[in-house]
Amino acid sequence: MSGRGVWLRARARLRRFPAALAACGDQAAAYGRCVAAAAAGPAELRRDTCLDEFLALRECFARAVRPGPG
Repeated sequence: MSGRGVWLRARARLRRFPAALAACGDQAAAYGRCVAAAAAGPAELRRDTCLDEFLALRECFARAVRPGPG
């Protein structure tokens, strides 16, 4: 198995990332707002504080990069 094929597939996925991010702008903004709010002030940012927003963003990315029919 060639290492070159792995890099070609990785590059192809990375090329699709801007379109996926554009398709998931609302979810990305909601996650960013949550993290910013959680990190603001004297409180520590805790694991799973923004889990719902993260899961929504991850699901949106998964839908955006899923190969279409055909």
